[in-house]
Amino acid sequence: MWFRNVQLYRLPEQWDMTIDRLSEQLERLVFQPCGSQDLSTQGWAPVVGDALVHSVGGQWLIALAVESRLLPSSVVKQVCEDRAEEIEAQQGFKPGRKQMKELKEAVMQELLPRAFTRRGKKYAWIDAKNGWLAIDASSRSAAEPVIEALHKALDELPLKLLNTELSPAGAMTGWLAGNEAPAGFTIDQDCELRALTDEASAVRYVRHSLEGDEIRDHIAAGKQVSKLALTFDDRLSFILTEKFEIKRLQPLDTLNAKEEGDAKTREEQFDADLALMAGELGKLFPALLDALGGEVKTI
Repeated sequence: MWFRNVQLYRLPEQWDMTIDRLSEQLERLVFQPCGSQDLSTQGWAPVVGDALVHSVGGQWLIALAVESRLLPSSVVKQVCEDRAEEIEAQQGFKPGRKQMKELKEAVMQELLPRAFTRRGKKYAWIDAKNGWLAIDASSRSAAEPVIEALHKALDELPLKLLNTELSPAGAMTGWLAGNEAPAGFTIDQDCELRALTDEASAVRYVRHSLEGDEIRDHIAAGKQVSKLALTFDDRLSFILTEKFEIKRLQPLDTLNAKEEGDAKTREEQFDADLALMAGELGKLFPALLDALGGEVKTI
């Protein structure tokens, strides 16, 4: 169990939530499969076994199950057009706007129960002791369903976005301009630079040395780093974005060797992976905050 991407949020340190209370409140929004007329449904589902909150060493993992019906708009449009032609032949003139709206609604009701469904899970890791909520999602918008479902289920969710003294874009630009990564990190070979005055103007480097004068020339011309590949402690590689998103997170060989361990069952391996991920990310997050000048404390 390793997150591929991380959208990181701040909870109060030593949050007073307990696993029993969290489980009880998540049960208010338990996942139910799509009904015959549902386009999509979502709710909390067990990660493994039957418990809605899976706990390993005080680290909690929860899962939002999402099911949606696969009904392409092109299919609906084609059926509506065919029915409209039949109606025109019967009444002698084309259906009006109101009639077409009613026709579309009728076609949707007819086709929905026959549409295939697709189900997936969005995972969130909670470190209540240190005040972290991490969601495995590629963007803030992709993480939003998890946040919304938590707000609906919990009595209170004191959640905040992280705010650092240095902007990620400004800090990454400085690291690359000086060819010097912050303590504990190394700069890898992928980056993206964007012009401050024109977001469409971007330069991307993939598996390319970032030590040449070409990079410094782009920075001198006013471009800022919006994405930068980094390695932390020779154990984790990832892409840091200007929005403080962690993408393409991957454990390196030193951790992969450690993962093999003594786990005998799938459940034991799952728990070992979760404990390892929580331990490594628990070191990465504070190091990233330090590299960005520390966290801005709000009253």
